[in-house]
Amino acid sequence: MAALNKQKLVLTIEYDGTGYRGSQAQRHGATIQSELETALEKLAGTKIRVHLAGRTDAGVSATGQVVSFRTELDLPLETVATALNHFLPAEIAVLGVYRVPEEFDVRRHAVSREYCYHIWHSPVPSPLRERYSYRVYGELDLSAMNQAAAMLVGNHDMAAFASRLGKKAGSTIRRVDAAEVVRQDAEITFRIKAASFLPHQVRNIVGSLIKVGQGKMTLDEFSELMTAAVPGSAGPAVPGKGLCLISVNYVKDLGDYNENL
Repeated sequence: MAALNKQKLVLTIEYDGTGYRGSQAQRHGATIQSELETALEKLAGTKIRVHLAGRTDAGVSATGQVVSFRTELDLPLETVATALNHFLPAEIAVLGVYRVPEEFDVRRHAVSREYCYHIWHSPVPSPLRERYSYRVYGELDLSAMNQAAAMLVGNHDMAAFASRLGKKAGSTIRRVDAAEVVRQDAEITFRIKAASFLPHQVRNIVGSLIKVGQGKMTLDEFSELMTAAVPGSAGPAVPGKGLCLISVNYVKDLGDYNENL
């Protein structure tokens, strides 16, 4: 197989995170990163380190995760996608492959990330729906939930929604561009778009919004929770299975880089 100087490639991937310990490589257990690196080693014949645009926890899925790596492989981009999909487990799929400049960083150059969280609002269990959603029954006031979600938009200290903050956590101020709760029949979806997120931020936000919807937390209390910014005071965090990383966004489309290289 012909080789050339190392180039940087970017993958957009979709995955079902149900059976994985998260996206980031860990000492024990299968992760999205470890599966990608195993598939790349089978394709290239050498170990290749991948870098993800965002970390997802155990059980969390994605339809638009972005991954980069450097390689000497000289193959058409379509062939790289086809080969990796052959080597990857059924729960992970490469949607697209792009050639980008060496200086492009999938994490630092992302301008926003979008997540959704699915709630199955029904007194009746649904084995299929509940694989990717969290079941809640009883009354839920969606208007109150949306009013609380609207408070998140803008630049705010999101410490209350972080389950854990390390000693070197840095600023807990985060810019939220959009947040809303929508309903279609028994499925309720919370959507949020932000520049970046704190650990477990979305899952703790949803846990708090559910409390607002159930009348267990007032809108004033939700606002006070945000203002106090006491780490870990929100929630409880809902299960990871309902969370999905929809997309990672950049200043220009990844496909535009191919045309300029």
